[in-house]
Amino acid sequence: MTQQDMTGWTIQSDFDGTISLEDVTDTLLTRFGRPGWQELEDAWERGEIGSRECMKGQVALLDMSEDELRAHLDGIAIDPGFAGFVRAARAHGVPVQVVSDGLDYVIRHILGRHGLGRLPVFANRLVRTGERAWRMDSPWASARCGRASGNCKCQRLAAEQSSSGARVLYVGDSTSDFCVSGEADFVLAKYKLIEHCERHGIAHQPFTDFAHATRLLGSIVLDLEVA
Repeated sequence: MTQQDMTGWTIQSDFDGTISLEDVTDTLLTRFGRPGWQELEDAWERGEIGSRECMKGQVALLDMSEDELRAHLDGIAIDPGFAGFVRAARAHGVPVQVVSDGLDYVIRHILGRHGLGRLPVFANRLVRTGERAWRMDSPWASARCGRASGNCKCQRLAAEQSSSGARVLYVGDSTSDFCVSGEADFVLAKYKLIEHCERHGIAHQPFTDFAHATRLLGSIVLDLEVA
């Protein structure tokens, strides 16, 4: 029996604000977005449009070359403990996936800089359409998604549970993680997600950073008491 068979867990982690220290799409819009992206953001916050429609419109407003994009991404920091968390998970035989409503190119570039380029990434697809023009495709969207997201995290989690029979430990931080946290077998939560889990009685453990999450990991996947 392999160690993965013994633990029976898979980890799915959000990216923006969880692995990365800031929302990378927001930094791109602030630096390269043409006028109109903030109006889309406001409409999304008022609940007038879903996150998929919002981001699709915002990505179309990005005015940047690929070289400018890559140089910008080279300045984005991730949680310094995340690589150690991935190593610890692998030592327990637990696979780690990145599940994000962000942009795949962005995530893979940043992870690749930290030797984590082989991690599976489920995210919206960033497609270059011109010298300084881009579009967003959403191969992981679902018509049943309650948030109308480009990537339905609930569907990704359910697919993992059904295909591998694994329990899913979800790691997240904010509103895009609210729906999926209620479907996970256990949640590592920070920021706004802690209060959401407490309010809705979702099994979770607060964490501050991935060094802290690493210390909690063995207790969770080996079904020991989490303290």
